[in-house]
Formats: sequence, structure tokens, C-alpha cells
Amino acid sequence: MYCSPLTADRQANITSMLEQQADRVMALGEWEERWQQNKIGFHQPEVHKMLKKNIDKVLNGRTGVRFFFPLCGKAVDMKWLADMGHSVVGVEISEKAIRQFFEENNMTYTEEPVPAIPGAKVYKNSEKNISLYQCNLYNFSNSIEGQFGAIWDRGSLVAVNPGDREKYAALIISLMANDCRYLLDTLLYNPDLYQGPPFFVPDEQVHSLFGSSCGIELLQSEDALTDKQRNWGLDKFLENVHLITPKSN
Repeated sequence: MYCSPLTADRQANITSMLEQQADRVMALGEWEERWQQNKIGFHQPEVHKMLKKNIDKVLNGRTGVRFFFPLCGKAVDMKWLADMGHSVVGVEISEKAIRQFFEENNMTYTEEPVPAIPGAKVYKNSEKNISLYQCNLYNFSNSIEGQFGAIWDRGSLVAVNPGDREKYAALIISLMANDCRYLLDTLLYNPDLYQGPPFFVPDEQVHSLFGSSCGIELLQSEDALTDKQRNWGLDKFLENVHLITPKSN
């Protein structure tokens, strides 16, 4: 699906909406604090329906795919994929989130330092098919775990500080193998009414971030408004799912 050319009015409107959150900053410590205080409304106890619905498009007939989960939290999606025979590498700042993932899924696990990332640790289940790195996402690189055949971004791009999106996109692109299929979940709402996170990420920005090196297909757009978002003051809340794939050289 191609993005139609933007009219000047539409471009001005998008720019104005992005400016509402442009300076919003969440420090890493704030995210850790949310985990410590159990303020994790973003965590979902079930496998995400958008992942389930589009898993065949992500796998594209492949087996034993290596998945990357940026800002993974304790997403149950990771166990679901590992149980299907895939492997998972995640990055998360909160040690509590990582430990809870393994403990709540009754997995034995080990922890060890990561020499290439000072202060970081990696936690691995006994089967060695799930490796979760506790570190700043931007300290992670393809020199640590190579590149990946798939990426599931359920709440990562919408959580990083808006001013960091270009840096974030550059990291994600560097982690994509030639056959990578990157499933990206974004949210559309009126940022005049809610400051985030999760942040507003319009389709036009997805194209500006990834379009020069990747093909982008909008797979789904769904009304995701619930009482939770109404309590934020919103009356519209759309969830868009994109499939992003490297352009062949």
C-alpha cells in the first residue's frame, strides 16, 4: 500500500500534531519506576491479537525464525513464539519486568553480564531460546546478537521519546536481516487531548522513518477506543499495523 502524496494542508496538520508531543521526554528511570509501582497498564496478559492475526505474514513460510522484541517488558508473546519453535531476543530496561517474565511463565533462567555493554545483563531460559537483555535500548546493536528475521514492535516506537524516533528507526533498520519482516503497531489519536505515552505516530512518519530503505504495507487499521482511552480524554483511538520489509538491493 503506497502513501498518497500529502496535500500542503495535510502536511501542515500532521506537523502541527507532531509538535504537540515533540518535546515530551520520559526518562528511563520513569519507566523503571512504573514497573516498581506496578503501573503497567500497557502490559497485556494475552498474546496480542494483531500478532496472532498477522503471524503468517510475518513468518512468510519460514520456521525457526529469530525474533527481536524492542522494549519487551514481560510480553507473553515471547513465550508463545518460542513454544512455536522460534527464538526471541528482547531488550528491556526493567530488571523486574525480565524476572517476572521468566517466573510467571515457570521458566528457569540464568543471568550473566554482557561484556560489550557495561552494566548490562542478559537473562536466558534453560532452553536458550529466549534471551532478554537488561540495558538501554540504544546501547544494543547488531554486534551483540547479529540481525533478525522478524521484529515485533507492539509498544516500542509509540513509547520511545518522540525526539528519538530517527535514532530508533536507524537502530531497527540495522537489526533487520535481508529477509526480515518487521511488524509495527502504531497509534493514532488527537495529541492535543493526551500527552502520551503511548505517543501519536502517524502513517506519514512511519514512511519518513523507514520508507527510504524499506517497503511498507498497512495490514490493518482498527478502532481501539476503550474506556481507558476515554479516561485519557480521547474520543478516537486507532491502532494501525504495518509490515515493513527491507528493499532488495
